[in-house]
Parts: sequence; structure tokens; C-alpha cells
Amino acid sequence: MELLQSQAGTNTVEDIEKDLHRQFPFHEMFAQRGGTGQQDLYNILYAYAVYNPKDGYCQAHAPIAAVLLMHMPAEEAFWCMVAMFDFYIPGYFSPGLEVVQVDGSVMQGLLRAVCPIIHKHMEKHNVSPMLYCTEWFMCIFSRTLPWPSVLRLWDMFFCEGVKTVFRCGLVLLRSTLGSSEVLKQLPGLYETMEKLRKIDQKVMQPEVLMHEIIELKVSESDLENEHRRQQKQWKSQQPASPVRLVKRIYRYTPTHQFNHSNKKSEKGSKQETECHQHKHSANNGADQKSGEEKQTSV
Repeated sequence: MELLQSQAGTNTVEDIEKDLHRQFPFHEMFAQRGGTGQQDLYNILYAYAVYNPKDGYCQAHAPIAAVLLMHMPAEEAFWCMVAMFDFYIPGYFSPGLEVVQVDGSVMQGLLRAVCPIIHKHMEKHNVSPMLYCTEWFMCIFSRTLPWPSVLRLWDMFFCEGVKTVFRCGLVLLRSTLGSSEVLKQLPGLYETMEKLRKIDQKVMQPEVLMHEIIELKVSESDLENEHRRQQKQWKSQQPASPVRLVKRIYRYTPTHQFNHSNKKSEKGSKQETECHQHKHSANNGADQKSGEEKQTSV
């Protein structure tokens, strides 16, 4: 790969080398320090830092590259990662994380519709979405879910776009914090974050998680409308920012042809106490039949 012959930014090599041994250390590809798997991972991360010097290397690149490397040769994994960052989650790795901040606000807006009691709890105790969403979103749950669930979620992500990430986050929040009894035991920010760090393993099993994601009453239109609102609000608050917020893939589209040579419902009348029973649609019935979700193999 020609990119490996070019010079990356300051401290790039040191930063990448510090993270190599942290990526799936019990997987046979990465268990040996300096082994072939770690070397391929290093090459992908270094090449991307050269390819995109504006953002450079980000720690969240490593788990994404590692997952891809488990399923394809190194150069293909690199270009797949480029396509993910360009089309699915563009702007996620900018130095100021502005796009991730906007998506955190999108999550809050959707949470208000899907489970109002959780949203009220988060607002009351100043639990910013950046405290729990950042790793979820930037690593596409690869550091959060059991491995079988990671693979199933990524299948959906590639087929359906970034809406899968929001749906997964909402399902985990609803399953973990979605009852008044649970919330009464969480008197503040610290207790709430500790609860989110110890999500029930049963909730994260692939059969349970995928079913809940598919059944969640959040449509593509809900996401697009909320994203549009949050973009407008962010731009009004940050008028001088040079960051350009772009539209992502929220709905199914034909696979992009990527050239390697180019660089670049009905609203309820009352709030349910138990969110598991809450059937609200954030877009007044604009839900689509999520049961027809298409999944393909990573």
C-alpha cells in the first residue's frame, strides 16, 4: 500500500502502537505482540492517518479496523473503513467531535419520544449523552456488546445505515433504565452511569437485541427529522464553526461503488411508567415495517 511509504502526523506511530495490544487481545489474530495481525492492524491505522491527515489517528479507529480485519485482507479492510467513515459516519473523528455531539443530541431527542421517563431522569441529573454515547457511536458498539451481537449489529449497520446505531442505543437505554423502580434506585449522575456500564448480558444477546432493535418504533423519517432539528440548532449556536455537518445513510440504499483511487405512530395520551410498554412513534405514525430489515454477512 503506497500510503505506508508516506509520513504521518506527529506522534502517530507512538499513539497507534500504544493501542494495538488493546484490540481484542484474546482473539488469535491479535494475541501475539508484533504478530501478523497486529502488524496488519498497524498498517491500516497508519495508512488512514496518512490518507486523512486532517483528522489523523483516533483511538476509536482501532476497534473498527480490527473487526474488519477479522473478515477480509488488510487492504480491503482499509478501503472498507474509508467507505464507512465517508458515507455512514462522516465527521465522527474530527478533533472536536462536533458530529458526535450533534448525534448525542439526536439521541436525546429520540429518547424523549421513545421513553420520556428516562429522558426526564437524564435531564434532571445532567447526564449528558456524550457520557454514554461517545464510545457506543464511535466504535459502533464493538467495545460494548458480546461478540455475536457485534457481528449481527454490524450486518444491520451495513445494510440499513446509521439508524441501526441509534436504535441499538435506544434499546439498551430502555432495557436498562426503562422502569420507575430502577430509576428510583439511581439518585444521581454517578449511579446512572454505573448502571449503564453494567448492562444485563441477557439484554445484549443477539436474539433478544436484534428483535428489540427491529421492533423499536423509530423510523428513518424520525431520525432524519430529529437530525435536521439538531443540525439547525447546532449551527445557530456555533455560527463561526468551520465544521460542515453532512447527511448520513439513514435508510437502505444500493451499495456505493467506491473508487480506491479517489481520496477524497401515534402519540400516546399519557406517559407510560414502564418504557417496555411505551408504543410511541416520534413521527406520528411514520413507522415502516422494520420486520423486513435486511441483513447481510460482514
